[in-house]
Amino acid sequence: MHQLIVLFTIAISIGAYTFSRFLSKRYPHPLVNVVFLSTALIIMVLLSTGISFRQYQPGLNVMTSLLGPATAALAIPLYRNRKILLNNFIPVALGIVLGATANMTTSILAAKLFGLSKVTVVSLVLKSVTVPIAIDISKILSGDPSLTSAFVIATGILGTVLTPILLNLFKVTNPLARGIAYGTTAHGQGTATALLEGPVQGSMSGVAMGLAAIFTSFLAPLLVSSLVG
Repeated sequence: MHQLIVLFTIAISIGAYTFSRFLSKRYPHPLVNVVFLSTALIIMVLLSTGISFRQYQPGLNVMTSLLGPATAALAIPLYRNRKILLNNFIPVALGIVLGATANMTTSILAAKLFGLSKVTVVSLVLKSVTVPIAIDISKILSGDPSLTSAFVIATGILGTVLTPILLNLFKVTNPLARGIAYGTTAHGQGTATALLEGPVQGSMSGVAMGLAAIFTSFLAPLLVSSLVG
């Protein structure tokens, strides 16, 4: 029975992604987002079938184990578009630094404005960094890893929905700029969406995701100590 549930939960995830991908191709709109739709579909199926998250976890672990090879595979489109990166390295690096700084600063100021606790502020400031790195930084800064994970996942989902809307609103069509925006604001989930737009967007988003995480690991402690105390 346990193995059947694991296979069923994997099938749910694959089916939700496939259906969401089909809809996004047929109705290419930012609100018809693969990450958002897949998440919503999985939750609805789990609730309707009575499968708990604990029962879903083993199947999730199987799929999560594939994230390593999937992340390494980002090197392929990056290698193919390496000339674009090298020719635009300074504006790319500057965009990532400014974007990551803005993400952290606005998070801290907004959290302080609403009177949130220091633990919450520390956990929130890492919302635009991929989960494994965000959790490690959160522990160092005495944040709450569970809360950090929740903020990161929520940011990824919202980022994949709002980023293309804002980019289209401000008529940002350059694939390099769009990729940097996805990776800097919505980390891995944004990169997945950027890859659906095109190889340049996807590869630049992967670069932004990685460099923003490295930059954040250095700047976050300084911002927290100076702005939070």
